Amino acid sequence: MNASSRFLLAITVLMLLMTGPFLLTALVVYFDMPPADRDSTLHLLLPHLPLGTVLTASGFLLGFAVLRRLFRQYVKGLQQMAEQLRVMKSANRNFRIAIEGPPEVQALATAANDLAELRDTVLTDVEQQVALTKRSVEDEKNRIAALLSQLAVGILVFNQEGIVLLYNRRALHQLRPPPGPGSIEATPVGLGRSIYSLLHRGVIDHARRSIDDNLAAGRSEPVAQFTSASRSGLMLRIHMAPILAQGVEQTQVINGYVLSVENITARQELKARRALTLHALAVDNGASLARVRDALRELLPPTNDGEGGRLKGIVAGELAAMQARIDRGGGELAGHEGSRPQQEMLVADLIAAACRRIGHSGISAKRDDVDEQLWVRVDGFSILHALGFIAAQLRENYAVTEIRLAGVLDDGMAGIDVIWSGLPMSSEIIHTWELEPMTLAGLPTSTTLRELLARHQGELRYRRNTASHRAILRLALPLAEPPGDVAEALPVAPASRPEFYDFDLFARRAGGPILDQPLASLGYTVFDTETTGLDPARDAIVQIGAVRIFNGRVLAQEVFDQLIDPQRPIPAASHAIHGIDDAMVRGRPPIEDVLPAFHAFCADTVLVGHNAAFDMRFLALQEGASDVRFDHPVLDTLLLSALLHPGQDSHSIEAVAKRLGVTIAARHAALGDALATAEIFAKMIPLLAEQGVHTLRQALAAAQKTWYARLRY
Repeated sequence: MNASSRFLLAITVLMLLMTGPFLLTALVVYFDMPPADRDSTLHLLLPHLPLGTVLTASGFLLGFAVLRRLFRQYVKGLQQMAEQLRVMKSANRNFRIAIEGPPEVQALATAANDLAELRDTVLTDVEQQVALTKRSVEDEKNRIAALLSQLAVGILVFNQEGIVLLYNRRALHQLRPPPGPGSIEATPVGLGRSIYSLLHRGVIDHARRSIDDNLAAGRSEPVAQFTSASRSGLMLRIHMAPILAQGVEQTQVINGYVLSVENITARQELKARRALTLHALAVDNGASLARVRDALRELLPPTNDGEGGRLKGIVAGELAAMQARIDRGGGELAGHEGSRPQQEMLVADLIAAACRRIGHSGISAKRDDVDEQLWVRVDGFSILHALGFIAAQLRENYAVTEIRLAGVLDDGMAGIDVIWSGLPMSSEIIHTWELEPMTLAGLPTSTTLRELLARHQGELRYRRNTASHRAILRLALPLAEPPGDVAEALPVAPASRPEFYDFDLFARRAGGPILDQPLASLGYTVFDTETTGLDPARDAIVQIGAVRIFNGRVLAQEVFDQLIDPQRPIPAASHAIHGIDDAMVRGRPPIEDVLPAFHAFCADTVLVGHNAAFDMRFLALQEGASDVRFDHPVLDTLLLSALLHPGQDSHSIEAVAKRLGVTIAARHAALGDALATAEIFAKMIPLLAEQGVHTLRQALAAAQKTWYARLRY
């Protein structure tokens, strides 16, 4: 029974005690009288009944006032004190109970504050001892963290589930799209996010399988190098290495992966422009030389003397040599145009990876004879994409359900054979396949098979064995020398962890449904909006601010802060609150451009806000225009405060922040309010656990039982 119910029960008991005995006695005496005396008694008492009623009511009101005061001072006062003690214990160590109320309650509050002071003294002593012990470790960690943040190469670490556990500033810079007019500023990478939100899953999975194959083969350098486009369109050169630990029976266990990332977009564009410029110069100068040669033939008269013939021979020879050099240079430029960095790979590894990949697409792929000594220098992911494309074409156009893959030496080149049984193919079909974009499910591309082979200086060869009724389509690629084993100079320590990483988060694994996950283990996006007014149906958003929480930490460097053009005037009353005027939002992107970026920032997280129903209503009304849907779970710190501290008089963000010891740096600025709300929510998580609220499902259900959950917008 809550406090309000107990108060109503006390009032009812008071009323019964004041009127019950009198009425009961009157009834007993009345029915015990002779009938003749009853009338005279009633005649005597009825004129005085109003006075008695007034006296009884006055006594009841006096008793009600006294009881209410006692109830507020003792029952509700003790309830508030209990809530404040929980805050002081778990959320705000410096909080102290106000000394107010009757002497007994004041004495209890004073004793509680004295105990808190004693606790703080003991904790301070313990913390000082711990700090002395950990100082050298912290100094070492800080030095390594500073070194990591200043590295010239971008570093990301992710676990087996693809969750990013570490990144440095260089990675943030390398993965940030170049700014443009009206661009939307958002952190491209963050702790707790999926690596697949940055890079395509197929590229990462291919690299992981390549590392697994290297480990299985006992190679001393189980790494993968590749070049790939990020989801934002950046061209990246990536070096991926496993983080190994020692498992049972002395086997190597991969705990996670380290990516070193280099943004080569600008470099590739510059190389492409330079190649195009040089190619154009070669073509234009070659044409000019040809015209000069023809003009000289016309201008120089025929001569039979030795000197004239010698001069003509010199001019003709030099022109021919210049023409040959220009043609040779132009051919090399055309051959290298659009080339991408490649890596040495065993053909056997490529075929093993292709069998696995094609096997998942509904066609059986098996390994045939493979020369184990064949090495090629290729973009492995693109070659696998090409083999998958060929398999898909065979299935769709020729109903082929099984292929075999072989690796052979063919006239000084490495051949990867796609072998099948069935109808013969015409050269026109092969020509069509070469010119068709190699699009596969989930991996669209505009690159053609011919362009890919030209980039690798390879070719496509087709032949048919009429005796066995088998057809062979061969990707002939130039041979490469095996790479040097650089790992011999820097041996791998299987049981070691990277020295720059100090957090033991590799054991995190994806659990069950998000609703049943512990609150402390979830990722959150805490957000706030500023608007032109308070009516979601008529007003518009002018600013969105958000910050992420991961592993119980507020990640102040991972924020979303965007002004929005509401495409309507901002009223003076609203400007007086948040300070945003028409000039500040002029030229900013509209809401339909901002919401998709904000939706991506919130991916795979729980939304948190203070009075979140208000902000969510504004977002919901813009979902149609923005073609996004915010179907995330939502927690409201207003409701959670009412759940945790029902005895407190106010649950405004200022009052909650003061109770929990949170400073609001910029009130009524979207990002400032979001940061304060994030700090508030982080301190609420242990308080919720003390009340038995551990999972997201429990938090949502408990919050809906509060009175504030009835608010609608």
